[in-house]
Amino acid sequence: MTRLLAVFLVFLATHATAHEGMWIPSTLSKLVMNDMQNAGLKLSADEIYAINQSSLKDAIVLFGGGCTASVISDQGLILTNHHCGYSQIQSHASLENDYLKNGFWAENFDAELTNPGLSATFVVRIEDVTEEMQKTAAAAGTENAEEALRKKALELEREAVDGTGYKAEIKPFFYGNAFYMIVTETYRDVRLVGAPPSSIGKFGGDTDNWVWPRHTGDFSLFRIYASPDNQPADYSEDNVPLSPKRHLKVNTDGVEEGDFTMIFGFPGRTFQYITSPAVEYILETENPARIAMREASLGVIDRAMEASDKTRIQYASKQSRISNAYKKWIGQNMGLKEFDVIEKKKKTEEAFLKAAMSQKGMEGYSQIVGELASLYAENEKYQNARNYLIEFYYYGPEILRFAAGFRDLVENYDTLAASGKFPEEVDKLFNLADGYFKDYNSEVDRDILAAQLPLFHQNCPDVLTSETLNSLIKNDNYGAASDAFYDKTVFADREALEKALKSKEKKMIKTLKADPAYCVATELLDAYGENVAPAYRSFSNEEEGLMSVYMKGLMELLPEKVNSPDANSTLRLSYGKMEGVKPRDGIAYTPYTTLSGIMAKYIPGDKEFDVPAKLMELHEKADYGPYGKDGELRVCFLGSHHTTGGNSGSPTINARGELVGLNFDRTYESTMSDIMFSEEICRNIMVDVNYILFITDKFAGAGHLVEEMDTVSNPVKKRPQPVHELKAK
Repeated sequence: MTRLLAVFLVFLATHATAHEGMWIPSTLSKLVMNDMQNAGLKLSADEIYAINQSSLKDAIVLFGGGCTASVISDQGLILTNHHCGYSQIQSHASLENDYLKNGFWAENFDAELTNPGLSATFVVRIEDVTEEMQKTAAAAGTENAEEALRKKALELEREAVDGTGYKAEIKPFFYGNAFYMIVTETYRDVRLVGAPPSSIGKFGGDTDNWVWPRHTGDFSLFRIYASPDNQPADYSEDNVPLSPKRHLKVNTDGVEEGDFTMIFGFPGRTFQYITSPAVEYILETENPARIAMREASLGVIDRAMEASDKTRIQYASKQSRISNAYKKWIGQNMGLKEFDVIEKKKKTEEAFLKAAMSQKGMEGYSQIVGELASLYAENEKYQNARNYLIEFYYYGPEILRFAAGFRDLVENYDTLAASGKFPEEVDKLFNLADGYFKDYNSEVDRDILAAQLPLFHQNCPDVLTSETLNSLIKNDNYGAASDAFYDKTVFADREALEKALKSKEKKMIKTLKADPAYCVATELLDAYGENVAPAYRSFSNEEEGLMSVYMKGLMELLPEKVNSPDANSTLRLSYGKMEGVKPRDGIAYTPYTTLSGIMAKYIPGDKEFDVPAKLMELHEKADYGPYGKDGELRVCFLGSHHTTGGNSGSPTINARGELVGLNFDRTYESTMSDIMFSEEICRNIMVDVNYILFITDKFAGAGHLVEEMDTVSNPVKKRPQPVHELKAK
């Protein structure tokens, strides 16, 4: 272990704060186990993370590419969020079987629905390889370090998984001041088991998103399948439900304010250590641009979804994907401003500079903050161009991405024709068109282009531009430009595209090559590749290098400012307790909500606040079964855990390692926690496990799924503690 990390580990072991931090599970015993146990945890470090015996980590899976799920039965049943499984639910939905509106519950294994491309990944082990990587970098020298590290990582990864079906990946932590190798096992047959109707799973819609009080039953159930010998396998009728190494017991006693709880999952990205110029750019430039672009497209999509059930189903997943980050960024900006994060960052930088200048041998750190500030200022246009490409090309009119998919056919025509593979490539594109047009509405897409075009045309730096697009814009008439674009393209109409693809080869290529959608898409991608990507890559590399030095300096000069490493989609544990909060003067968030709150929000026929008749009936009769408590049924609760995107679907686990809830959101003010976490105001939002069981059993009549779970009643004895009065900030 390096001297720097040894000093850091000693510091954290004695100074770790109770709630802040996303901890690497393999480091718990060295860093925060004492603090966790003092806070109420009844488990040992080995019961949470171990490699020679089953532990809680063996019940946690990376769901798809960006959410978490947990194994909750000995037959591979997994629990995640409704919004995490939303695209799979949407893919199975139709006007005849509207699983979004009505929900879906498989009566048996045979009725469970397959999801091509969906996977569930377990962590086998986590290894600290910092010493090997840093020795390699030191031996290679500064100029050759990056390539040397890449080769060393590949070598260690190959050695770690040789002869197994595992995958290994080495990731940097603390901006390259530490390295860990994550060894994983991925199952590729994951089937949909159950999902509540959207009136439960998305209750409150965009209005309640990132908001408290919350009453959303944001959960869905899937099942992992394996080969008959319990190994990962592609889908097959011969596959059987996974027999997992570990599954979580489901505790039905609930949680009370002050109870110790943990969140175990795969948080995506945080940026806790960036400097004030970076925060200023996010707050004043990046977020406002992204918000405006998404607001423009959402206005179009929301109106179209309200007008047609077919469009509602087609665009449900797309709308959710666009709107989630849109509202998050609005809340993030609010939190950054109200918590005065830029000034707090500046004070840390001032203390950093003072410490560097006052300690012998540390003077080299004194220039780093200024160098970072200059770097951001010099490269702002490339950051802006990249953001606009993402919002326009990837989250704007779909036709651009679809048209770009024909680039290989057009540009490699001669090679494909000579090899006889041209017809095969055309057939692939026909198949691609099937999936595209199933969920595509050309009028909606046309209106999205008209709505986003003025923002893109007027604000995107000129390093990213399209001559074809510019030629369509006359006198700033963006509606007319959009009409001209769609009237001339074959990619917006199934019949027109099929006609083009069935024409003679050379005529087909000529038609596609001159098509405005193809031209705009390829011109934007070329401009990005030539003018933006190299500069942005250089900027990112330089930023990473400077941040690595700054991070090292923070550890040495201001260790009290350093907590756990930033999230990077690797398995992490955060801990805190179930508790409410007073985020602002005159506002108090109670620690939990109930079914009565759903009825108070009920608006008949409303797309966000309608309530199923059966749920109303169960409430009227107070027919909560074993899931109610003191005459009420709890729906959601708050906790003081450090979470971010990717923690969606993470289990909430009590002091004994039992499932008590399901993480799915943060409060509006808490979205700033990606950049700065505050124990005083940051809260995550979870579905109470009893509401999940109630909906599955009493509402949906899928009690067989509850019977499959290992439910327990084992109240956690609360330790005496003072009442915590939170001060408004």
